[in-house]
Amino acid sequence: MEYAAARMNMVESQIRPNKVRDPAVIAAFLEVPRERFVPPALQGVAYVDEDVPIGGGRYLVEPMVLARLLQFAAPQPHERALEIGSATGYGTALLARMVAAVVGIERDSELARRANDNLAALGIDNAAVLVGDFLEGCPAQAPFDVIVYGGAVGTVPAKVESQLSEGGRLVAVETLGGVGRAVLLRRQGGVLSRRVVFDAATPLLPGTEAKPEFVF
Repeated sequence: MEYAAARMNMVESQIRPNKVRDPAVIAAFLEVPRERFVPPALQGVAYVDEDVPIGGGRYLVEPMVLARLLQFAAPQPHERALEIGSATGYGTALLARMVAAVVGIERDSELARRANDNLAALGIDNAAVLVGDFLEGCPAQAPFDVIVYGGAVGTVPAKVESQLSEGGRLVAVETLGGVGRAVLLRRQGGVLSRRVVFDAATPLLPGTEAKPEFVF
């Protein structure tokens, strides 16, 4: 299979038609070989417009959804980014093309190892994936200018919101009652704003489900 052609087709048929115009986002999707981040048996479907399973109930997020999230996050070359739920490192690799430095958080140590192997194989030296809790983020290296979730969550934890710098942006798909909505959080003047930016059916990251409220 000619993967470069598949990447171009992904951009032209899935990403651009869905209102993604940011040149940095487009360039990253054209440059990063998505097929490297899926199991060998699934490399032929790495560029379909679906979430691609990578084992253990984990997925690479659908290209269109990830591209729109990154466009709303608007990463800049001088900024630091955090990706939560890095899996095999695809989102981390995309961010590494757009910002100065990236930290990825992955709770599965084997996936984190594969992610770092993938980054090294691609010569990406401004990113690393650490083993950690999806609900905790990376407080030791906060604050971050950009925070991206590599899968849906029930709701973004306040502890992660607090790791956003002044002027920073956080993007995630929040899922409640089976309905997924992409949200953009922005810290400006010390105040955190939130708005829904589009609908998305994205698989949940394990352990991030919204906790049911206790009713008397």
